[in-house]
Formats: sequence, C-alpha cells, structure tokens
Amino acid sequence: MVHHSGSIQSFKQQKGMNISKSEIAKETSLKPSRRSLPCLAQSYAYSKSLSQSTSLFQSTESESQAPTSVTSISADKAEQVNTEEERKDSVLKCSFADLSDFCLALGKDKDYTDESEHANYDRSRLIKDFVPKSNSEHKTRLPKNDMNYIASSGLLFKDGKKRIDYILVYRKSNIQYDKRNTFEKNLRAEGLMLEKEPAVANPDIMFIKIHIPWDTLCKYAERLNIRMPFRKKCYYTDRRNKSMGRVQKYFRRIKKWMSQNPMVLDKSAFPDLEESDCYTGPFSRARIHHFIINNKDTFFSNATRSRIVYHMLQHTKYENGISKVGICKLINNGSYIAAFPPHEGAYKSSQPIKTHGPQNNRHLLYERWARWGMWYKHQPLDLIRLYFGEKIGLYFAWLGWYTGMLIPAAFVGLCVFFYGILTMNASQVSQEICKATEVFMCPLCDKNCSLQRLNESCIYAKVTYLFDNGGTVFFAIFMAIWATVFLEFWKRRRSTLTYTWDLIEWEEEEETLRPQFEAKYYKMERVNPISGKPEPHQPSSDKVTRLLVSISGIFFMISLVITAVFAVVVYRLVVMEQFASFKWNFIKQHWQFATSAAAVCINFVIIMALNLAYEKIAYLLTNLEYPRTESEWENSFALKMFLFQFVNLNSSIFYIAFFLGRFVGHPGKYNKLFNRWRLEECHPSGCLIDLCLQMGVIMFLKQIWNNFMELGYPLIQNWWSRHKIKRGVQDASIPQWENDWNLQPMNIHGLMDEYLEMVLQFGFTTIFVAAFPLAPLLALLNNIIEIRLDAYKFVTQWRRPLPARATDIGIWYGILEGIGILAVITNAFVIAITSDYIPRFVYEYKYGPCANHFEYGESCLTGYVNNSLSFFDLSELGMGKSGYCRYRDYRGPPWSSKPYEFTLQYWHILAARLAFIIVFEHLVFGIKSFIAYLIPDVPKNLYDRIRREKYLVQEMMYEAELEHLQQQRRKSGHPVHHEWP
Repeated sequence: MVHHSGSIQSFKQQKGMNISKSEIAKETSLKPSRRSLPCLAQSYAYSKSLSQSTSLFQSTESESQAPTSVTSISADKAEQVNTEEERKDSVLKCSFADLSDFCLALGKDKDYTDESEHANYDRSRLIKDFVPKSNSEHKTRLPKNDMNYIASSGLLFKDGKKRIDYILVYRKSNIQYDKRNTFEKNLRAEGLMLEKEPAVANPDIMFIKIHIPWDTLCKYAERLNIRMPFRKKCYYTDRRNKSMGRVQKYFRRIKKWMSQNPMVLDKSAFPDLEESDCYTGPFSRARIHHFIINNKDTFFSNATRSRIVYHMLQHTKYENGISKVGICKLINNGSYIAAFPPHEGAYKSSQPIKTHGPQNNRHLLYERWARWGMWYKHQPLDLIRLYFGEKIGLYFAWLGWYTGMLIPAAFVGLCVFFYGILTMNASQVSQEICKATEVFMCPLCDKNCSLQRLNESCIYAKVTYLFDNGGTVFFAIFMAIWATVFLEFWKRRRSTLTYTWDLIEWEEEEETLRPQFEAKYYKMERVNPISGKPEPHQPSSDKVTRLLVSISGIFFMISLVITAVFAVVVYRLVVMEQFASFKWNFIKQHWQFATSAAAVCINFVIIMALNLAYEKIAYLLTNLEYPRTESEWENSFALKMFLFQFVNLNSSIFYIAFFLGRFVGHPGKYNKLFNRWRLEECHPSGCLIDLCLQMGVIMFLKQIWNNFMELGYPLIQNWWSRHKIKRGVQDASIPQWENDWNLQPMNIHGLMDEYLEMVLQFGFTTIFVAAFPLAPLLALLNNIIEIRLDAYKFVTQWRRPLPARATDIGIWYGILEGIGILAVITNAFVIAITSDYIPRFVYEYKYGPCANHFEYGESCLTGYVNNSLSFFDLSELGMGKSGYCRYRDYRGPPWSSKPYEFTLQYWHILAARLAFIIVFEHLVFGIKSFIAYLIPDVPKNLYDRIRREKYLVQEMMYEAELEHLQQQRRKSGHPVHHEWP
C-alpha cells in the first residue's frame, strides 16, 4: 500500500497535478463529455481483467524461481480465463468492442462529437446501461498465435511446450568448445532456456534452440523500454460546420470507390492486421496491471521476442575480459557459424488459402505479396513490418512509394515521347535534313571515310527529334520538381508510418563497439559521456590520418574510373576507321552506330568488372578507418560504394554529354589524340542520339544483371543445397530450423545493396532525363518487378533476418537530396550544351525569318540546317576533289576575310547557353525550395493527434494507477477515497 501511494504521489508531482481528480478536470479546458468519458468507462470495465493480469504475473513469478524453468498457459487455463472475463464483462455490460461507438481510433477517419457542450453524465449509469453489440461479421483468424499450430510446425522444444525464439548453429568438429560452453552457461544464467539437436542431413552440424521464458521477457522488456499496449485509444474532435460534413461525405464516397479498386488488398484476407487502437507505454513489471494481457504467449510478438533474445546474445560474455562479449564475435572467430530467428513455417500449403486460410504469416505473405500474380496489388506493409521488422518494412514502404511516384513521371515522359512521334514528320529540321540531297558532309575520319550526303542522316534526325523537341525543357523542369515532391511527401509518409508503427518516441539504444575497434584501441580509454563507463577511444590525430588515407583511396579509385573511360574513348577512335571500311555493307553504312553500340557493351562489361573490385576496396578503406560502431561502418561503406558505382556508371555518360565532339577542331586542322588518332565527332544530326543509346543500354542491361544476381543466384544455391540433402538423406523429415539453415543468409550488408540499386536508378531517372524521357518508364517497369522479386527473395530464398527497428532510411535520404540537386544542374547543361534547343532558339528569334517580322503559316526555323553548317574547301584536303563540304559548327566560310574563325552567331549562342543555365537553375531551385517550404514534414492532423495522444496517455496512466490503488484498498478493507466523480 505504501508503495502504490508513493508512486501515485510521485506521479502527481511529475505532472504538476493536485490530488483531486475533479480539480484536474477544472484546470483543463476540455469537458468530461468531450475528453475521456469513454476512456473512463473503459478503465472501469477493464479494471478486473487488469487485476487478473497482475495475479497471473505474480503467480508466474512464484512458479518460476529458477532461471531455467518456463511457464506457459495451457489451453484449458486460457479457456477458463476467457470464460471468467466474459462472465465479468456481461455483468458490467461493457468491453473494448462494446465501447467502439465511443472510442474511435486515431488511425481511422471517424470523429467523436458531443452535441451537448455541458452535459452531465453519471459514470456508473453509463457502464450499467450500455448494451453490447453483437458482431455479426465472421473473419478467419490466423493460427500464428495458436500454440497448437506452433507445435504442428515443429517450432517447439521436445517437450511440446516451449516455443523456439532463436537458433544457433555450430560444427561439432570446431575446437572452440570452451567459449561455447561458457557462453551457453551464461545464457542460462540470464534466464534463457537452451536445447541442442543434431542436424538430420549433416551429423557434424548442431543446432541450439533458444526459448525465452515469460519472466525473462518481462525483465528485458522493462530494461529495453519496449512499448506495449495498455489502453484503447479514444479520440475527440470539435464540432464541425456543415460544409466540412459535406466534404467528409465526399471523401467517404471516394474511400468506398477505393475499396472496390482492384489494386487495394482485400482486408478480409488480413484479419490480424486490424489496428489494435491501443495506447502504448514503456513496459514495467511494477505496473503490469496497466497493460492488456489476454495471453502471455501472444502479448510479446515474435519480432519483439527475437529482438530481446538477440540483445541478450549480444551482451553475454564468453570469456573473461571487457571485450569478450557477443554472438557476433563468436561467429567471427568461428565458434558458431550462424545465428538467426526461425521462419514461422512453410510458405506453401497443399490446401488452397481461399478455403482453408493461411497456415502462418509466411504463407500469407507469399500468397498475398510475394507471388508474381500480385504485381498490381498494394503491399501489406503492416504484415511485412510484423514479420520482418520496421527496418525492412520501411524499405518496402519507400520502394512502393518511389514506384507509385514514378507513374506520373513515366506518363509525362511517355507523352513527351509520343509528342515527338506525332510531330516528327512536321519538324522543319527533320524535313530539311531529309531533303538535303545535294549537301555533302565532310569526311568524319581520315582514311576510310568518304563524303556523305546529309539526307543519309534522315533516320537519325527523326530519332533525335523524339528526345529533343519542344517538350524537353518542360519535362526537365517537371522532373526537377517531381524529385522534390517525391522526397517531401516521402517525409510525410514516413512520419505517418512511424506513428502507425509506434516509433515516434522510440530511440535507438546505445550501440556496442565493433570488435575490431576494441582490439585496436583497448589501451586508450576514456569515459563514455552517455554510459559513464570507460571504453576504448580513437585519438583525433589517428582518426584524421586514417580518414585522409581513405579519401586518397577514394580519389585513386575515381581516377581509375576515368582511366577506364579514357580507354573506351581510345577504343572508339581506333575502331571507327575499321568499321568505316567493314566488309558488311550494313555496318559500313552505319559505322558510327556500330562504333557507339560496341563501345557501350564494352563499357558495361568494364563497369560490372570494376564494381567487384570497388566492393573489396571499399571494404579495405572502411576497415582502415576503424569505425566505432556498426552503424558508422555501414554509413561509411554505403557512401563509398555509392561514390564508386555512381562515378563508374555515369562517367561515360558525362563524357558523351559534355565532351564528345566539343574539341575536334575543323576540317584541315583537326585535333588528334597523341598526334595519331583524330578525335571523334558527333553525328550530323547531333550527339544526343549517342547519349540516349548509352543510357538505354546501360540501364537495361544493368537491371537484368541485378535481377539475376538477386534472384537467380540464390535460387541456384538453394537448389543445390536441397539436392545434396535429398541425395544424403532418404525419407527423412527435415525440421523447420534445418530448412532455414539450408536457405541463403541475408546479405551481410543488410539492405545496403537494395537501397544502392534503387538510388543509382533514381540518379539515372533524374540526372539525364532531358536526354532520355523514357527513363522513368523503364524504372517503373523494373520496380514493379523489383518489388515482387525482393518479396519472393525475403520470403522464400533467405533466412529470416532479425526484425530490426528504424525510423527512417538513414544516409540514403541525404544522398537522394544530393542527386536531386545534381539533376537540376546536369539537365540545365544537357539542354543548353548537348541538345540543339539553344541554337534553334537563337536562330528563331535572331537570324531566322521571324527575327524582324512574323507571318502566319511561316516556320521560324526555315533555313536552320543550312545556317548551322559551315563550309570547307575540299581542295585543301588533298583528295583530288573540288567544291565545298559542310560540317557542324559556326565558322566563317573559306571566302570570308577570316576563314574558319568563329562567327558572331557562335558567341551569341554561347552567351544564350550560359544565360539559360543560370536562369534554369535559379528558377528550378526557387520552385523546389518553395515547394519544400509549403509541404510540412508532418501532416497537421497527425501532429495534433500525437500531441493529444501524449496528453491522454499521461491522464490514463494516472487513472489506471489510481483505480489499481482503490482496488488494493478495497481488498485490504481500508476506506476508498473517490477522487473523481
């Protein structure tokens, strides 16, 4: 009694409240009828069930004196408890479901509105007169929480009672048994229960099954501040005006239509995904009567149990010494070879899911998410988060959001492309090129090239117009704005998910030091300002030195990429002469296209080969820095891999976009590489076609390669593992944990490879989108496949990863913002330098027929092609020919006073290009900043809900504690002080 009264008094002092509950109500501006009246009813209705939870916990503690013992509620006992609860609920005429008309969840669009502002309610009458409603809807529940199902799936100890929460694997032939014995002994001392079982297929493999009892769960849940549900949510809103009522009706109609949308998942197939609508608070054994504990076996989810066990594995010693701690170090030194939580069962069933329902969450995920037939459906994010954890759930939420946002980008890009198709034949530039039968272009190479008629470039001119037309500038601006909108609305989506998944107040626990860091700096210690304990410390001078060496290595690798690109450029210069004199007539006629296509394929092979080397070098440089924690190591490694692969993928594209054909000189005075090879020129129709070819081929081939490595390679490995088992074991029943062991472990980088692939694709989609408007469409098609491919991989081909928690996508968001800024700059340069938009614009308003006057029906680009080509005297080439040939440039003719010098039009175009870059960048950056300012990171209604919920949680904790104290006083025969009406 003294304990409870003291805790209540301290709780009141913390909240700054008086003892009287009526005075509390007077101090707040909210009336009892509009604030928490239904919640007060719930508090009373649940007081007896909460006291049952307390007695259950107390009995459990008394029964579980030894750390190796375990208690579980049998089916009969659970049925008796449920029967007793039903009897008491029928007397009180109130339950959670009964109060659904009063307590409306924050996550649903319903409002609790009180018509009488000053109505007075009798609390006892409210509870007695309330009539429960019968729920006529029947929904099939998943058997995942049924102990009978867990037993049938082989996820229990040999006694058939203790469920398996984690699996450790080691080889009997490994000699480090002393470390294992010490480690396992300490695990038992911490409260875990272990059971060993040899493998069926390989007698050298030994599995250790781990079970965490109820009392150990409660102890570590309190220690880790795990938030658990303790009261159903209640929400109120002020009275709305009539116009808002009409708006709500309109939105209800939209939601009703959305429920019939074939892309929306059938909610009846996910009965266990309904929101619990409960407030959560840090778990406490002293206040366990606050929490809703209907069944001890299901109170803590499988993901929570796995996280707690992993925390214990990471903080248990295996030898004497400060740094001799953790399962990761034991795996690194070979004591164990694997540690993983088991899957919940098989992902396939002989019985159809429509008639018999899902066997487990894994089976449900496969049928409703991972199958290719579900490609058009929304993702069950709540179930993904429940099974794989918040970190993986956020990745799939981000991937789905990115894919959905690609739909408008792909549609607009497709419209720009079709606009080019529809207006291609009407293009004045294409018409002039196709009709130029008497215009001869100067040879594009020295030895084997001859004069070429301009009309032979007719097809290339039309294809170039598909990507370089009037909609190019608009699409570039649109994609820059799209990138900002995508990132800003993702922040809103993330905040909604973190609220829904109860991550608002979650803080990542202090990470343990990496073993390599401890081993390197164990002699240099300082006190950790957070924990107050001494720990190894890296001196600043050593850290700066290693960082400089790492940066030098990064620049060396970037220079290696540039060297590879230079080698491809030399290859293009060498083979273009060979293709120009090739035996096949098709290649001889299209030798420039053949040169570009061969160079792209060779460049792709070099890119994939260098990626393998980059990964190893990134490992080396990251380990050289000796990061302090795993998160620091992951961020450093991810940044290096992104820089390496980004430069590797885009360096050749940058060369074609900004350098190809820019420094070739002019006929009679060509610039040559090493005074031997003449620099490559652009096609008579421009360099944009080469840029489109480079982007399209690399993007297409890389997506195919990534998909094969993500799915094809694990499929082959798993098939070989199953083949060896079938060959070595005849008619043997393989348990679930051994089937999981035969699957491939999740990538050691975690989700880094998945994010890296999508971020690089985001760069392809935005950076050079002005040159390739179909990039968003290709990205959309790839992502539709990528979602199901990743889902299939996680559900069927990989061991179950640790359900880790996270509140955002980490360092990748900053990288995406950097790509968005770079995209604005590169698109401005592509439009101004690579495309012919600016030369056409200058000719149209300065040198064309519309410069001085405009006549209806007259094209302002008439004569543009002739104006953009300069003259050269063929007699100067020494080919024995006379006359003139043309080449792309703005230089004076041979008969001018300054032959082959830049004309005034060249300088006008150069000034216009620079002006366009400045105006475009400032305009787009201004629009991006304005949009980012207008879109708040957290929706206003969600912000209000979070603040309101924090307030109600404090109120309800006080109410629940006071009611518990009154019950204790009644049981002890002391007078009860009613502190609120």
